[in-house]
Amino acid sequence: MRNLVEGIHRFRNQVFNQHKVLFEQLSEGQAPSTLFITCSDSRIVPNLFTQTGPGELFTLRNAGNIVPPYGASNGGESPTIEYAVSVLGVQHIIVCGHSGCGAITALLHPETVGDLPAIRAWLTQAEATRRIVNENYSELTGEARLNVAVQENVLVQIENLETHPSVRARLGRGELTLHAWVYKIETGQVFALSAEERRFLPLVDATRVGATGGVAHNGIVSHDLTQTNSAPC
Repeated sequence: MRNLVEGIHRFRNQVFNQHKVLFEQLSEGQAPSTLFITCSDSRIVPNLFTQTGPGELFTLRNAGNIVPPYGASNGGESPTIEYAVSVLGVQHIIVCGHSGCGAITALLHPETVGDLPAIRAWLTQAEATRRIVNENYSELTGEARLNVAVQENVLVQIENLETHPSVRARLGRGELTLHAWVYKIETGQVFALSAEERRFLPLVDATRVGATGGVAHNGIVSHDLTQTNSAPC
């Protein structure tokens, strides 16, 4: 707690004063361009690796960056998505997984959460990911299996996003773009699904081949990530 309190003092006395005009403007309202959905993992700091400031990202975090299908959960995910899309009018939604994800590890090894009923129940929201990995990547083990699961989970959550009426309506009007990303903690790299190559590439390369990580809602999302040499983790 001492570090937190000292940090607050430094922020108020140094950082806040340097950006006082910005914070005064933000006090009147927000207009973020992007809803950023990612994991609760303390090592993931979206504003740090995207180099964005206050007011630029509307952030939704939970264990495993999971987006339950519309109506499947009474949690805060659906209201957050609806508010971001219908009220704030974000133009982009990013689902960002990450290397070494503990939630995905637990999903692949459910025996490790036997005494954690809330976590076990929550991970049932990602059952599709577990089945896809078990049935389509049975030859993979260890880190390679986890890498693929992290990527597949992001794609499953993109598909779940499309079940939300607010998202579906804006997609239909061409006013919203979905992006599938994976952040590699140990290198700071971000990988994006290339719609053209249908696999994850370093974000710079995905942009170079004519995609920006954007995921169309016309079936472009596939689960063909068998080229594990492109895996981010």
